[in-house]
Amino acid sequence: MASASAHTNIYIKLAFSLLLLFLVMDATVATRKSQMNVIDRCWRRRPNWARNRPLLAMCSIGFAGKMTNNVGRGVRHYTVTDPSDDPINPRPGTLRYGATLIEGKVWIRFHRSMRINLQKPLFISSFTAIDGRGVNVHVANGACLVLYKVTNVIVHGLHIHHCQRPSPGKVIAPGANILDLGRFDIDAIAVIGSSKVWIDHNTLYQCKDGLVDVTQGSTDVTISNNWFKDQDKVMLLGHDDGYVKDRRMRVTLIFNRFGPNCHQRMPRARHGYVHVVNNLYEGWGMYAIGGSMNPSIKSESNVFISSGSNKVTWRGGGVGWNWKSKNDHFLNGAYFRQSGSAVAKPNYNRYQRFTVVNAGVVRPQTSSAGALRCTRTRC
Repeated sequence: MASASAHTNIYIKLAFSLLLLFLVMDATVATRKSQMNVIDRCWRRRPNWARNRPLLAMCSIGFAGKMTNNVGRGVRHYTVTDPSDDPINPRPGTLRYGATLIEGKVWIRFHRSMRINLQKPLFISSFTAIDGRGVNVHVANGACLVLYKVTNVIVHGLHIHHCQRPSPGKVIAPGANILDLGRFDIDAIAVIGSSKVWIDHNTLYQCKDGLVDVTQGSTDVTISNNWFKDQDKVMLLGHDDGYVKDRRMRVTLIFNRFGPNCHQRMPRARHGYVHVVNNLYEGWGMYAIGGSMNPSIKSESNVFISSGSNKVTWRGGGVGWNWKSKNDHFLNGAYFRQSGSAVAKPNYNRYQRFTVVNAGVVRPQTSSAGALRCTRTRC
């Protein structure tokens, strides 16, 4: 029969083991939090993030600035409960009803995990935030998202993949207008003639055309914390060589992860100004960053890991290039061909400004890129 002292020793050892386990867990959580980038630190450290979702709008940086027009007085909270889709007469509870037909400020969340197969492109209204945090939402195997001549839009926390070109037909658009669509190139997210857009923490892959397009005069766009993978043409910034309105385009790419299995256009830019900063590139096929018509590209403190082609850049037609690399890290033989004069500073205002981190910490800063797996108390 065991003595009292033996029992006491067992309890002491058990208590010590539990204490050690808690210390390790606390250290792990502390390390994870210390590695968060500036966007994530703004909201992920809040244990009650799910109780006040619109606080996310104050965490954006770069050219989109703070998304203050998506929150405040008059915001309507809408929950998606129905994964079905009717492109002309969407039912209340569906994503299309909330994203297209509700006027004014709307913050959209999802009641449960779901897979949404869009029958036609989803036209998103101005002042709309789509927030997939806390569940697992896939927009897949059909049409995908379109921001057409809108402003103040947030797309956060979705898996968007296997987007297919839909057949011609009618679809409802903001203002309850019915559009008759012909042939329509399908990207995961198409930003067309729009401004003040924040695309954050989405996982995007294997779409028929591209993953993100910013075209036809769109400007003040921040693309952050996304995971782009398994795609030929990843991102197009600028409509075509002759579309001079894209000279006003301003895009910030920050804390994104590109790869594996991305071939080109990370991004491909025409005209405009692009700040490519603190991103992780895990290989490319043809090139990583390309363009034509003299875009200004400032590549700053990124990590480029060659996995075949060593050439980071590709240039099309045009003269007067201004492409500069500053404090980038190049691994496995990767190299960046600079050209032109110094690229102007982005001149961010106080609502857009952020501190560029050293390329040496880009890997931990992008380790959570893509749609997050969140609970109600931790993300």
